[in-house]
Amino acid sequence: MDATPDEDAPFVARAREGDRAAFDALVVRHRSPIERLVTRYVKDAEEARDVTQSVFLRVFENLGRFQGTSTFRTWLHRVAINVALNHRASGRAATPWLELEDDMAFTRSLGTTRVVAADLSRKVQARLAELPPKQRLVVELRLYQDLSFAEIAAIAGSSENAAKVNYQHAVKRLRELAPKE
Repeated sequence: MDATPDEDAPFVARAREGDRAAFDALVVRHRSPIERLVTRYVKDAEEARDVTQSVFLRVFENLGRFQGTSTFRTWLHRVAINVALNHRASGRAATPWLELEDDMAFTRSLGTTRVVAADLSRKVQARLAELPPKQRLVVELRLYQDLSFAEIAAIAGSSENAAKVNYQHAVKRLRELAPKE
């Protein structure tokens, strides 16, 4: 179980009882981060909106199955990844492109200029596809979604320590892309 309190629990409880406004509040709260996450997998803004809609439809249909062993946010991210991967595997996913948020995430995490971050972001994006699936998932959730290792572990179906190890291995592989001083 996640160590952090689930801020969404009251909304989830009300939504389970049929309160549509409570579910709408969950959608409003999580739409942007889920759409950014989905975009990491489908790469097209319009497709990402469609897949995000599918994610929330799937969550609405399966809210009764949410057991609360993790936070709603963690469960929602897992559903989003599954829906996005299924979409990509179906062959309907568009060709890759980079988002502005990718550059901004790198700028914040590296404490560097936007130009350097944008260049590094593009290099890392190209390299992410070469990582094993678990390592890629951990890096994307940590770097682009700013999730804790506990949340990542719950989404990835691993221990927190395994998530940290996967992250470290991935960073080691990606480190060669860092600009030399």
